[in-house]
Amino acid sequence: MDLSDYLTALERDGRAFLASCSAAPADAVIDACPEWHTADLLWHLTEVHAFWRSVVEQRATHWDQVIEPVRPDDGAVLTEMFRRGLGALLTTLATVDPTTEIWTWSAQQDAAFVIRRMAQETAMHRWDADRAAGQAVAIEATLASDGIDEFLTHFVHNRDEDARLDGSVHLHCTDVPGEWTTRTNEDGHLVTVAEHVKGDCALRGPADVLLRALWRRATIADLDVVGDAAVAAQFLAYARLE
Repeated sequence: MDLSDYLTALERDGRAFLASCSAAPADAVIDACPEWHTADLLWHLTEVHAFWRSVVEQRATHWDQVIEPVRPDDGAVLTEMFRRGLGALLTTLATVDPTTEIWTWSAQQDAAFVIRRMAQETAMHRWDADRAAGQAVAIEATLASDGIDEFLTHFVHNRDEDARLDGSVHLHCTDVPGEWTTRTNEDGHLVTVAEHVKGDCALRGPADVLLRALWRRATIADLDVVGDAAVAAQFLAYARLE
């Protein structure tokens, strides 16, 4: 995917997210975050968009340079706050040089990281909002495959400590291109390579389902597991973010 693809996805999924938040019952529980209701999900993504827009606009060198927004009590005000914030975020990301150096929590310290992250974050929370509204809309397959790659690049290996796997795990999208293998190297760290090889186990499925399994929104039972199921379960247990 190129940067324009991410911006297109961000606008599409951001608008659909807001529509689903508006359609969902106010007391609907967000399955992936059961302590949240619809308004909490809406506020979360409003905050996230505002935070990263501020980082990019300020060319921030540390997260604490960002002033946190205040959550409004009125639902209509929150809805408008999200709408305006999405528009401002799109303008900021569309006009910034993606090579601009900024603070991020990852090893990739540039605006391109934020553009990709915002598209992926918004797509996942659109899925949450769609579900709360009683819809079943899969994450667009090419974006989902890219999301798997982003997760394996920036989340699985961005830990204080790696967990040793008792074998290699191959992830394989069945609907769009996308294959990766994760294993423990000789230094005891997890490494992932985008490659077509046979692992000790394979997790296969549509890109949307594979991505949601990594983000605690699908289970191993939703995937086709080939080979050592214990290694597959071990990998998912470590990979899933809490």
